[in-house]
Amino acid sequence: MTERQRRQRGAAVLSGIVAGVCVCAAGCSATGRAAEDGRAGDPVEILHRAADALVEAGTSKARTSMEMAAGGTRVTIRGEGVYDYRRQLGELKVLLPQDPSGASEHRPITELLAPGALFMKNRGAGVPADKWVRVETATLSDGNLVTGGATDPFAAAEVLRGTRTATYVGRTEVAGTAVRHYRGTADLAVAARDASAGGRDSLRAAAKGFATARVPFDVYLDDEGRIRKIRHRFSFLNGRGADDGRGERAAKDANDPKDTNDPKDGHGGPGGRPRQAVAVASTTLLYDFGAPVEVRLPAADDIYAGRIAED
Repeated sequence: MTERQRRQRGAAVLSGIVAGVCVCAAGCSATGRAAEDGRAGDPVEILHRAADALVEAGTSKARTSMEMAAGGTRVTIRGEGVYDYRRQLGELKVLLPQDPSGASEHRPITELLAPGALFMKNRGAGVPADKWVRVETATLSDGNLVTGGATDPFAAAEVLRGTRTATYVGRTEVAGTAVRHYRGTADLAVAARDASAGGRDSLRAAAKGFATARVPFDVYLDDEGRIRKIRHRFSFLNGRGADDGRGERAAKDANDPKDTNDPKDGHGGPGGRPRQAVAVASTTLLYDFGAPVEVRLPAADDIYAGRIAED
């Protein structure tokens, strides 16, 4: 065999190897993309299962932020704590914003979250410092999605059971964790129908109490399908959407007393005063899954039974 023939054969072999590698790479790349697309699947169906993924995870830490805007004023309430998704029990420390004058700073409110109930300590409004206030969330016109100044993390997830439309936005990161971003709209009435027994009545109350049962959202899921971040945008008429907690007080702070509304824009409040539309953006961050969580609900003797003063 001549040197030229050996070179030609070697080149042919090398060409075949390179071609094979290219075909394999193309095939593997296509397979990877298909796997990614397959994992994304139908966004609506994936989001319907997001709450179940949290139950499988068991527990996590949580940070919350609730922004309210009305009459040109915006206030923010922040919270931090832990949650047990299997027992649907959580504890949050919620920090209210300063008064509009900036003259005083509120003590953090301790909130215990339980199926059908919200317990608050350091609530103020004439409640002794060592006593808890208990609120039945099904009696709140917002189902405690807003009232406590923080959305119950599992309730936030169960809202997604009512997802009607959703799109897959793409890959990104939340706090250093790779996530998939989805954007859509949920229906609170549908969410209530498909919710767990512990959350059904509260979501049903919210569906009736908000200005609209449709809730736009952005949510970020990790590769296990767990929620890492979720942001809801609620809307209620002040005096309807938050009945007995911190959200109502913040909503009052957000109202501009100089602002006036046409009565046809809202239901009349006390004395015939029209109620303002309040936009609420509630963000929940979940992290440190599997963290130890111990939530003890207060004894009956520790619950305040007296009258709560108006804020």
